[in-house]
Amino acid sequence: MTFNHSSNRIKITLTNPAKENETITFEINYSGIPQDGLIIGKNKFGDRGFFGDTFIIIAPLHYSVVANGIKVEESFLDANRKLTHWHEEVPIPVKVMVAGIARFAVQYVGKVDDIPIESWVYPQNRAEGFYDYAVAIKILDYFHHHIGPYSYKKLANVQSKTRWGGLENANTIFYFENSVTGKGDHESLITHEEAHQWFGNSATENDWHHAWLSEGFATYFTSLYLEYAYGHDRLVEEEKKDRQEIIQFYKKNQAPIVDTTIMDINKVLSTNTYQKAGWVLHMLRHEVGDVDFWKGIRTYYATYQNSNAMTSDFKRIMEEASGKDLSLFFHQWLYTGGHPNLSGSWSYNAKLKEVTIDVKQVQKGAFFNSHCK
Repeated sequence: MTFNHSSNRIKITLTNPAKENETITFEINYSGIPQDGLIIGKNKFGDRGFFGDTFIIIAPLHYSVVANGIKVEESFLDANRKLTHWHEEVPIPVKVMVAGIARFAVQYVGKVDDIPIESWVYPQNRAEGFYDYAVAIKILDYFHHHIGPYSYKKLANVQSKTRWGGLENANTIFYFENSVTGKGDHESLITHEEAHQWFGNSATENDWHHAWLSEGFATYFTSLYLEYAYGHDRLVEEEKKDRQEIIQFYKKNQAPIVDTTIMDINKVLSTNTYQKAGWVLHMLRHEVGDVDFWKGIRTYYATYQNSNAMTSDFKRIMEEASGKDLSLFFHQWLYTGGHPNLSGSWSYNAKLKEVTIDVKQVQKGAFFNSHCK
């Protein structure tokens, strides 16, 4: 057996080919000094904070500490320091491990089936933060009862120094500082990051090229929650907005959603993996019908909860749920770039009282089969 490690990927070559139904286990030992991951600095109120990836933290007494999992220890070591230990018992991807050390005001919002929901915000905007993040309990309740059981022992929403709008750390979500306004105007962001607790954190793509299984799902299930909370017109509004972004993005990048030619993983995330992938799920919902769509989604989550999946796994489960061959659907919407560009005309025959409609696909490249909705 030989291996090669380059471009953040390990390629293993077996001396002898694997036998049918044979299971081979590889143990990979690695070490190194992280080049990134700990953000140290002052927040917008001038207070010092630390946000990064760790679990057992010794910090000055005036800091609160939050991390993945549940708090199993908080011990005062001396007059100036305390040790805080958070323990996560559920397997989670390394990319969603996190800790935050700062001055926090903490509110226990409530519970969904014994799952506590917490808000961790800067004390200077305590009232605004508690108001803005309180919506999390309704969102958790929707996903928990529509998709499947929440995998973790708590949900904490944290105002932080994250470089992103939101970062879906497992059960300890970080939001950018100015997500707190007191106006409740970041419900979509909170919904998106909570949706990741099911898709991306628990049911996780097995390869980064299939990141649509995280981001596309979180995008569309945000729209589904908004439809549930505010009515069908809100879903239509969200899908129209996403459609325009998809069309504009295609003018610059004609790649498919699952693009295995990408070597720089930082370029995988795009309008394709978010908005277009969300639209693919919307079309799939209409292709198989609401009942079979939700049946497939719940089965997919139950099958790959706290595990890993590929696009082919999702396809297989949706085919089993609907009884349909979805090969063409998945090929042309996920593995083929672009979308139909239609041109049409119509005429009316007064004698026969018939309307004739002529519709043509005029886009360059692949032809899209009209069998798929």
